[in-house]
Amino acid sequence: MNITLAAFMKKELTQTLRDVRMRALLFGAPIIQMTVFGLALSTEIRNIKLAVFPAPSDALTERITGQFYASGWFTPVYYPPGEDPVELIASGRADAVLIPPAAGLARSVERGDGRMQLLVDASNATKARAVEAYGKSIVASAAAREYRGGADPPVKFDVRVLYNPAMESSMFLVPGVMGMLVCLITIILTAMSITREREIGTFETIVSAPLSNAEVLLGKTVPYVVLGLVDAGLVVLAGYLIFGVPVRGPLWQLALAALVFVINTVSIGTLISTISKNQQQAMLGGFMFLFPAILMSGVMYPVENMPSAVIAVAYLDPLMYFVRLFRNIMLKGGDLAVFWHNTGALALMAVAAVTLAFRRFRQTLN
Repeated sequence: MNITLAAFMKKELTQTLRDVRMRALLFGAPIIQMTVFGLALSTEIRNIKLAVFPAPSDALTERITGQFYASGWFTPVYYPPGEDPVELIASGRADAVLIPPAAGLARSVERGDGRMQLLVDASNATKARAVEAYGKSIVASAAAREYRGGADPPVKFDVRVLYNPAMESSMFLVPGVMGMLVCLITIILTAMSITREREIGTFETIVSAPLSNAEVLLGKTVPYVVLGLVDAGLVVLAGYLIFGVPVRGPLWQLALAALVFVINTVSIGTLISTISKNQQQAMLGGFMFLFPAILMSGVMYPVENMPSAVIAVAYLDPLMYFVRLFRNIMLKGGDLAVFWHNTGALALMAVAAVTLAFRRFRQTLN
């Protein structure tokens, strides 16, 4: 090998690996992310929240319901008396609701009309198909055991699909991808902004300007908040015009959710930029945050399928709350309980992210 070329390659490797932060990004991040991905990724649908509305003393329905919960796919949902089944699904407290006949399933079977209804939340089309398949299999198996000898078990099963009757995957994926794109753009742009100023030598000029630390931070972040909000509006418009994703909830909910989320992501990007020494580290740091955030957000895989330890970490992911907000607002009409719960969590995370970013940024200036 050419000696000059070998020396040049050695210099490049030495320059890349001499920084402890770069070594952590290159060798530590892949191990951490592989562990998280291996635990979080699962195509099997489990922990389906099922509510049942049986008639009083309906022993047959209770036995069939026991088969649902014993399958390992469903978990019980408890609700106060007089609760509306559709409201349970709209608020996200249930993924499916099983409704037997009002007179009782056994009595309806005797009259020749043993028909049960299953309401399914199809805002996640993949999950809805699994719920329908699981439900039909369990009811058919339970009915065959209850009525041995009959060629056609007398218990029938009707499925009513809510919020996405055609079960189109785009209705579920597009709102999630919207949040993912806004997250990607704002974090990467913001993370590289301060490091870019430092690399080209203009950061000292900014520091010497007659501005307070807070004013310098606002000047570096507010433009990216504005750009993030513009991007959020564009992706909502594109989802509506190109993919036909409806906007059933009020626009003020979309705007407020987007604002709080963008403040979170811009603050995270600013925090990454204060830790990184150059644009290369800022880019890698941004992706180190983004990949786990996307996979634990529920964009592609239900969070409920993940192990408990991973779910606990997912509740620190702002993208998870934003995806839930967008799907609820666009597909379900914006249930207020869901909106305020998730927006409140995002607001608390925004306060924490802004505080950390400001402290790190002030240390950078000093």
